[in-house]
Amino acid sequence: MRRNTAKVTVDGRPEVWLGANFWSRTGGPLMWRNYSPEVVREELRVLHEHGLRQTRSFFYWPDFMPAPNEVDEQKVAHYRDFLDAHTEVGMTSIPTFIVGHMSGDNWDPAWRGGRDLYADVWMVSQQAWFVQRMTERFAGHEAVAGWLISNEMPIYGRLRHEPKAPTEQVSAWARLMVQAVRAGGGTQPVSLGDGAWGIEVTGVDNGFSVRETGAMVDFVGPHVYRIDSDPVRQHLIAALVCELSAVAGKPVVLEEFGLSSDQVSPENAGHYYRQTLHNSLLAGSTGWVAWNNTDYDDLIGQGPYSHHPFEMHFGITDSTGAPKPPLRELASFAEVLERVDFARCERSDARAALVVTEYLERGYPFTQDDDRPLIFDTLHQAYAAAREADLPVGFTRERDGLDPDCDLYLLPCVKQIQGPTWQRLRERVAEGAVLYLSYTAGEVGHHRQPWIPYLDETFGVRKNITYGVVDEVVDEEVRFDFAEDFGDIAAGSSLRFRVAGNEHSRAFLPVTPQGATVVATDAHGNPALLRYSTGAGEAVLCTYPVELFAARTARVNPDDSHRLYRALAAIAGVEREIAVDDPGVFADVLVHADGRRFAWLVSQHPQETAVTPRCSGSLRSLAGEPLTEVVLAPYGVEVVELKP
Repeated sequence: MRRNTAKVTVDGRPEVWLGANFWSRTGGPLMWRNYSPEVVREELRVLHEHGLRQTRSFFYWPDFMPAPNEVDEQKVAHYRDFLDAHTEVGMTSIPTFIVGHMSGDNWDPAWRGGRDLYADVWMVSQQAWFVQRMTERFAGHEAVAGWLISNEMPIYGRLRHEPKAPTEQVSAWARLMVQAVRAGGGTQPVSLGDGAWGIEVTGVDNGFSVRETGAMVDFVGPHVYRIDSDPVRQHLIAALVCELSAVAGKPVVLEEFGLSSDQVSPENAGHYYRQTLHNSLLAGSTGWVAWNNTDYDDLIGQGPYSHHPFEMHFGITDSTGAPKPPLRELASFAEVLERVDFARCERSDARAALVVTEYLERGYPFTQDDDRPLIFDTLHQAYAAAREADLPVGFTRERDGLDPDCDLYLLPCVKQIQGPTWQRLRERVAEGAVLYLSYTAGEVGHHRQPWIPYLDETFGVRKNITYGVVDEVVDEEVRFDFAEDFGDIAAGSSLRFRVAGNEHSRAFLPVTPQGATVVATDAHGNPALLRYSTGAGEAVLCTYPVELFAARTARVNPDDSHRLYRALAAIAGVEREIAVDDPGVFADVLVHADGRRFAWLVSQHPQETAVTPRCSGSLRSLAGEPLTEVVLAPYGVEVVELKP
């Protein structure tokens, strides 16, 4: 299957954006009241010297539109000078129109009067008027790279405690705003600036549908500030979000990511940036805009910094303009993008797929929203295991129909799936594919236990469940003892999994084989892993929710699920073009249009680590030097060329 690596295009040419969200240190969101052409140019020069070529900039709405049907022309003049400064330095900018939310607070124009931003016809018309007028003023400026409608509209249009906006209203609003850009003469790429926080990505229904709005825009822009209790998952969260954001089939630009230096050491800030940049690249992101360009120590008495003081220190430079570790990581990343000519690279194809059940993104009668966190979190953990196994995986969405070109389908702790999809998976097994399912009873009390039909027939077992009652896992660690070889796991080997979960999910599936072969048993002699041949393929059942156990455990990775995934790949005949025996080092491949192949090696080790990758050919450094061993700095990344 093809993995998304679509690029934003301008005049038919692929563009790769690398930049920073920008507020000048002279005022933060109030910079247009305290505009300094000299300071802006100094700030831009520092970014440019470190390889950044874009900013994302903001029409702070209360300042630019002080009254209905009115634009503040002084602010417009400041913004024009701001764009001129970009041209002088050799940069471009992406203007953002409806900026009512910013850095932990919402900022209304005084005239809004509580009107609904999506459903009040007059209020919608005022937004569209503003978008069109600002586009008319700047559409012809050479420094405009693209347009964004809003900044995180889901938490401006509706506060978290308010009822969600109806999806049909949100989508209609989005369509009208995009049309206003086009009516204003804007031909550059446009997106919403909503953060890609819709249900298809997050599992949370906030009224935004990335699937629907993605059809209206030229790229999708995730904003990622999630946290996790496991360092590996933390390093992969932006990557997972980028993978899921590809639901619209559009280019994915990591439009906001970053951290406050009030919350992390300088060294760990650098590690986080490095990991986020490279892992998201390997997950299909083709643009990156860090949050944000500078610190604001001189603005400690001004909102939002007065009440959210940690927001002062998200900068990639400090308040004097000196580079911080994140900017140095961005500079190194820029060099890699140039050396591999990333604009002409794509991810290698995948023969293994993580199945995204439709219940993540769509409600059905009498289904529950509280089932969705399990879907998202077990996908996250399974993605980590696949990366640890150096197994290139794509995401195939049930709602779009299963990708038919895969040899391995992974269903980690899937409780709910559509009947026709299950039938199609069974057909794929008969046609020669390998299907893997790990059992889960779910995490909630309603409809506890799976909804999967023909489970017994698919896996060659008889399930011995008591209705409504879970079979509790009493051990603190589950051990799989292998009675026979399984892929590259030899008979006599053992895998171990730390147990976690609540009263519902801390459960296993008791089965009796009815044609299936028991590959591994638990410490009590119960079948833990079974395989069953059907037609040309086979189905593999794991009777324990190993991915859920790990997802609910802190600092667990790498756990032994990566060994399970590596063995599944071997059974399915899925080749890994490059692999490292150490699960703490990820390996994946990008392919240049001219046929060159580049391998990324991404370390999860806090200390220097040497590895000897295995591949069908040989390795060369980007300078052309032959390599056998690769030495990775703490949490380091090395890019090498694969030679046939």
